[in-house]
Amino acid sequence: MAEVIESRGQALQRESGWRELIGKEDWWAIWIGLGLIVVAIGLLAGGGSIKWVAVAPTKWTHVSEAVAQFSAHAPQYLALLVLWAVLFGIATSALGYKLSRFLPAFVLVYGVSLVLYFLGQWDQASHYNLEPPLVALALGLLVSNTVGVPTWADAGLRVEFYIKTGIVLLGAGLPLTLIAWAGPVAVLQAGIVSLVTFGVIYFVAVKLGLDRRLAATLGTGGAVCGVSGAIAVAGAVGAKKEHASIAIALVIFWAIVTIFLLPLSARGLSLPTGVAGAWIGTSEFADAAGLAAAQAYGGYAGHVPGITGTPEAAVNAFTLMKVIGRDVWIGVWAFVLAIIATTRWERTGIQSKVSPVEIWRRFPKFVIGFLIASAIVTIASRGYNYADYKKVLQPALVAPLQALRTWAFTFTFLSIGLTTRFREFVTVGAKPFYAFTAGVVVNIILGYILSTQVFVDFWTRLGQ
Repeated sequence: MAEVIESRGQALQRESGWRELIGKEDWWAIWIGLGLIVVAIGLLAGGGSIKWVAVAPTKWTHVSEAVAQFSAHAPQYLALLVLWAVLFGIATSALGYKLSRFLPAFVLVYGVSLVLYFLGQWDQASHYNLEPPLVALALGLLVSNTVGVPTWADAGLRVEFYIKTGIVLLGAGLPLTLIAWAGPVAVLQAGIVSLVTFGVIYFVAVKLGLDRRLAATLGTGGAVCGVSGAIAVAGAVGAKKEHASIAIALVIFWAIVTIFLLPLSARGLSLPTGVAGAWIGTSEFADAAGLAAAQAYGGYAGHVPGITGTPEAAVNAFTLMKVIGRDVWIGVWAFVLAIIATTRWERTGIQSKVSPVEIWRRFPKFVIGFLIASAIVTIASRGYNYADYKKVLQPALVAPLQALRTWAFTFTFLSIGLTTRFREFVTVGAKPFYAFTAGVVVNIILGYILSTQVFVDFWTRLGQ
């Protein structure tokens, strides 16, 4: 968790001009994601495809089949390792980290992720809930809270970097037409839940006697954008350093709980994949955790009786709800709360004059990369009818980019588990826990009602 806090803290430092484009994690995630997409399109235009290096395991029944599969594609897996190591290595060096520390740690992350990816392709994995995201997280938590993670491995656990890169690549599978169609509903549903959740957390926190700045930090972390929201608003309202740490700890704690709670509950209710993805996107507190839950639920489609919809629908609905519906508002919330703090509350310690520029400074830039990726692939697919899209563009362009996205997400889920220590949650205190938990309960219940009752027809159609 310390790595997450450190990474977000660095991403929120003030920089200007072109230096920001090579000095922030968000921008490097954009360059890597868009670079891979542009290369993939270029290869397709020349009659080739990026799918050779975007290798991924396929379904297997016996261990011997998995071993034979790996042996046959070993050069490709090695090439993929080199590709990721070069891309992430260049970026981490530019961000100020030592390459000599990052590379050995990343090789470990890649190796474990490869094993977990293969495990997820076992034909009985869905029956035993052995979806790669959940297994990666559970394994990471087990190791982190028992034997511990070697100090040298910490350099490769770049949770925020991996998830941002994965989200940019996610845009390649979500055309702008889908975003335009579903975006308004996602923003409306997210807006309802965000306002209610923030109000509940803030009201309970103040009633319990907590500082208003801590209450606002807790509320935004639960209502808008998890860790990013907590850090942005803590700085905007002049909260104490420990306030952000408390909010981050609670966000991560409940995000981990809901990774398992939401998909398993949705499975028990046999929700369509689009509906379940919307519920997860409405009720999860962190991008990485929500994607793990949505991807796990998508894996049930076609394997668990009673669950309808396509596997991608769960991830698409989650993305529309969380990234489009909630994450994009982080700058606005920070700006508004900064005004309230400086005009209505007691002295906050904020030294600079509140300015609309803060909205851009605090805006999650990787969302821009996500939208650009969607636009690029949408333009590249113009001129294809649906049959040709499924026959040509899907296997040669979209599917390989989705495979690369899955690799980035697997790195993320494993890193979350390996950087989470349960003992760090003990210092949070009872009152902040009660306030945030009240918001969690309301968030999950209201998210369920909106996804399965109010907007159920919309999300069901998305899954089809």
